Amino acid sequence: MGVAAKLVGTTAQTLRLYEKHGLILPTRERRNRLYTENDIKWLRCIRELIHSKKISIEGIKKLLDYAPCWEIKDCPDDRRVACTAFTDKGKPCWETTRCRMDNDCSTCVVYLKNGKKAAKK
Repeated sequence: MGVAAKLVGTTAQTLRLYEKHGLILPTRERRNRLYTENDIKWLRCIRELIHSKKISIEGIKKLLDYAPCWEIKDCPDDRRVACTAFTDKGKPCWETTRCRMDNDCSTCVVYLKNGKKAAKK
């Protein structure tokens, strides 16, 4: 966690806060949190939104209600065209494809935020 915090330019406590609020869900191995390259990119994005754009954590969580995964991950056009989540917008991205680069939606912030809501309905 300390290495990820240094890469992002924050503290381990801040990463725990983001995790507590459901903005990130790192893989765990024993007691260690493991962050993927995509997680680090997303954490940098969160920091930019908070510090440069002055959006609160609650504001980011609200944006996640409205933003599709390809916008959050800033997928390039060639990847979007090949992604069924982008071409079939009638369903949530996690229902149409495993669009995350790791091929696992279970740690995608869009899935975590909206997938739980869909499961409750």
